[in-house]
Amino acid sequence: MRSIIDILDLSVEELDELVAKAQDIMKDPQKYAHKCEGKKLATMFYEPSTRTRLSFEAAMYELGGNVLSVASAASSSAAKGESVADTARMISCYADILAMRHPKEGAPLVAAMNASIPVVNAGDGGHNHPTQTLADLLTIHCEKGRFTDLTIGLCGDLKFGRTVHSLIAAMCRYTGVKFVLIAPEELKLPSYVKTQHILPSGHAFVETTDLEAVMPQLDVLYMTRVQKERFFNEEDYLRLKDSYILTPEKLKPAKQDLIIMHPLPRVNEISVAVDQDPRACYFKQALYGKFMREALILKLLEVD
Repeated sequence: MRSIIDILDLSVEELDELVAKAQDIMKDPQKYAHKCEGKKLATMFYEPSTRTRLSFEAAMYELGGNVLSVASAASSSAAKGESVADTARMISCYADILAMRHPKEGAPLVAAMNASIPVVNAGDGGHNHPTQTLADLLTIHCEKGRFTDLTIGLCGDLKFGRTVHSLIAAMCRYTGVKFVLIAPEELKLPSYVKTQHILPSGHAFVETTDLEAVMPQLDVLYMTRVQKERFFNEEDYLRLKDSYILTPEKLKPAKQDLIIMHPLPRVNEISVAVDQDPRACYFKQALYGKFMREALILKLLEVD
């Protein structure tokens, strides 16, 4: 039995295998329609979620399985003070696999240490979001055809953005990747992400506050929202929330084969006018996430 808490829990070979499996599911969904019959996925989300939760549930239903769902922490025994460890033990009695989101870093790890079923981290605070990274990887592979030799711009909230931290960790394992880190001073990428992942890998990176200046270099632009829920005071949030707004005008110097990604939800950091641009991939990205979660569920449940 195995859990996935961090994207680095998966080897490069396993990432490639999951991408190949997801692409096979996309080509022939009927082949997989009964693979998880009799299996149950539990979703336990202590923080609001639309895409991650629904895509886990859709993935399990499309594999022929069933879903047990807790609507929110307030409607669970967590409201009575039940620990994450006890919740994980209890859910293990009812389900075959658990997807958990929690505002506290490390909570899904605690769940995995106490559960007797596989646990998937569906986001823990500002720390990790491995299945969003799987969605991101499938998007990059389907749209660019490779993981190597890419210049990836990461823009917005790089300090609290768990999707950014996980994507950097994953992409550092491929050759020829350059990171362009675009953020206001207050939301720069934490130094621990650089020292843990970028510096040991020897990948090139630059830090800038100017999105337009670096736009022509980029093969991938990964936009993020400034996350109100991670700020301690509203003044800082209001001052920083509109730091970057992507518009058709700002995309004029960009490469024709650029792909624009966003983990969603979008607030106003990408103008709706960009949605019509063929380079906009963020809604496709949400769809790709469902296929990658299907591939991961099959792997963790050891379904052939």
